[in-house]
Amino acid sequence: MRIARHIAPAAIAAFATLSLVAGGAVPAVAEMVLNRGNQAEPTSLDPQKGTDVQSARIGYDLFEGLLTFGPDGKTIPGVAEKWEISADGLTYIFHLRADAKWSDGTPVTAADFVFSWRRVVDPKTASDYAYFLWPVKNGEAISNGKAALDTLGAVAVDARTLKVTLEQPTGYFLSSLVHRMTYPVSKANVEKFGAEFAKPGNMVSNGAYKLTEYLPQSYVKAVKNPFFRESGSVKVDTVVFHHTDSPETELRRFRAGELDIVQMAPVTQVDWLRQNMPETMKFYPVLGTQYLAVNMTKEPLASNPKLRQALSLAVDRQIIVDKITKSGDTPAYTLTAPGVPGYTLPDANMAKASQAERDAMAKKLVAEAGYGPGGKLLTVEILHNTNESTRKIAVGVASMWQSKLGAKVSLNNQEWKVVLQNAGEKSYTGTVALGWIADFPDPYTFLKLFLGDVGKMNRAGYNNPAFDAKLKEANVITDPAKRLAMIAEGEALMLADAPMIPLYHQAYRNLVHPRVKGWFESAMGVQPTRYLEVAGH
Repeated sequence: MRIARHIAPAAIAAFATLSLVAGGAVPAVAEMVLNRGNQAEPTSLDPQKGTDVQSARIGYDLFEGLLTFGPDGKTIPGVAEKWEISADGLTYIFHLRADAKWSDGTPVTAADFVFSWRRVVDPKTASDYAYFLWPVKNGEAISNGKAALDTLGAVAVDARTLKVTLEQPTGYFLSSLVHRMTYPVSKANVEKFGAEFAKPGNMVSNGAYKLTEYLPQSYVKAVKNPFFRESGSVKVDTVVFHHTDSPETELRRFRAGELDIVQMAPVTQVDWLRQNMPETMKFYPVLGTQYLAVNMTKEPLASNPKLRQALSLAVDRQIIVDKITKSGDTPAYTLTAPGVPGYTLPDANMAKASQAERDAMAKKLVAEAGYGPGGKLLTVEILHNTNESTRKIAVGVASMWQSKLGAKVSLNNQEWKVVLQNAGEKSYTGTVALGWIADFPDPYTFLKLFLGDVGKMNRAGYNNPAFDAKLKEANVITDPAKRLAMIAEGEALMLADAPMIPLYHQAYRNLVHPRVKGWFESAMGVQPTRYLEVAGH
């Protein structure tokens, strides 16, 4: 079934073909199709290269890792049915399921994981997420070209046993394995097709679905994988991920019945939705933070912490969540979102002050830095993606900076891929609007973005050896409470430097048609299609 742009997918899904049974024509069972609005174009379908949530949602349908997401969003065993961890926290032994198979029917083996993990840290792959496997023995050295690929501390003991040796105890390592960057690709598949392996017709995957079509700027289509170990419980036959930069367009298609799920409803229509379609609104908090990264490689902000702090102080976060997003978001004064088990957010002094007090302090800091009335003109740019919701937030922040600090603020609107490229290369001027949803339930998933050695993922270009040392010291502590307390100390250091301006802790604005069953709230915003069903089929 090929989906044309001018034909509503829902109409196609409803069409029942006729088959001849016992000499008569009877309607066949209709194919169950789920149409998901997936926001902007994904950066890559290669599970070890895609860096955005759009790529992630597709990846979690196509692939499965040692750990995976359960029907309630919590982490459960995936390809690994069980594992053991040595007393010193250095060695992990994973036992793979006997029924784990690729979509071509061949078994998923420990050798596939070894191949895939080497591929992640291989400098030739240029994965922005290579640091995910730096805790593994020699992972960081390989990424930096200082060790051979075959020295990575991941070994196939036999076809179903994977032995992983770490550089040092790493408190978050096991929980990080739910992230797709650690998922396997088929060694035989990648060796056969090389860089073309991620294309429809080539890709072999081990998740509940397999890729069949990809029309850039339009949709990605996947069908049920008959070799998936739990294919019998998978209800949706075909899932189609539709892509557009416009939340308003997604909403129109949702109202027309062309989409069953919208990932993020436009903030411009929240009031209308509450009045007219409240039964479809599934708004809930996630482990996510929206923020402005500050370019720490360009002046005048790079060398002037007073200016960076002033910009942060002058943002009225309550107005943003009350008047613009209106979706249950909460003002953010930290990078880590609330709700991480066991983690106490560091005290943010400005959170305790009134907005009037914050504004007064911001003006004082700008004057001390030699800017504002009687000083130099402060010029700031906000780079943001083509999205009306994001634009309204950028306009709001710009207005605050202009009216309170006398700054000249310009908005630079680009496609999402361009924003990510400029952010990774640190080629933007001033600030860039970004967000982060936790890769796993741990504060390190947020704070690693500001480590000096993570390359393009450090989109602010922040480099503070004291911050880096604090996080690395924390991650070798085996006592969970002590580890998290030290991480909070590290976050406090980073926040004081203000290489980023936290705006709000995020709520997802999902729209879900009542015909979709099995949908659930997930702290990381992941609802794999394998757990969903479309009623009426």
